[in-house]
Amino acid sequence: MKRITWILALVLAAGVLVVAGCGDDDDEGGGGGSAESTPTATATAAPTEEGDDSGGGGGEALTLTADPGGAISWEPGELSAPAGSVSIELVNESDVPHAVEVEGNGVEEESETVTGANTTLTVDLEPGEYTFYCPVGEHRANGMEGTLTVE
Repeated sequence: MKRITWILALVLAAGVLVVAGCGDDDDEGGGGGSAESTPTATATAAPTEEGDDSGGGGGEALTLTADPGGAISWEPGELSAPAGSVSIELVNESDVPHAVEVEGNGVEEESETVTGANTTLTVDLEPGEYTFYCPVGEHRANGMEGTLTVE
């Protein structure tokens, strides 16, 4: 009987170590369009790059916020970034589905459509002007469109 108790204790200890090893991944990227939401409802483009290389270095992170009340609108209407990798996080806390698409200069890339969640679209962009818009239904025609200037 003592042998079975000892084996069970070892199995239990090994299980605890395995579970502990699976925790705290520090993955702050959120990734994959999960329902993990950013509580911010600000309507500003937020550059978060390190350095200012236009050779696709650290990248540029911008934020686009859909109206949390469900109106067919978002802020801001104009974004700017240096050339290279540009990420646009769409914050959508409403129950209306939205996505973001970037088009121009031979580029046409679209994020996943989300409702009550955030999604991020990352695109490599050359200098120039691009249009970003919501490709869901008639959202673009109803004003969910803006200009992205890449320098």
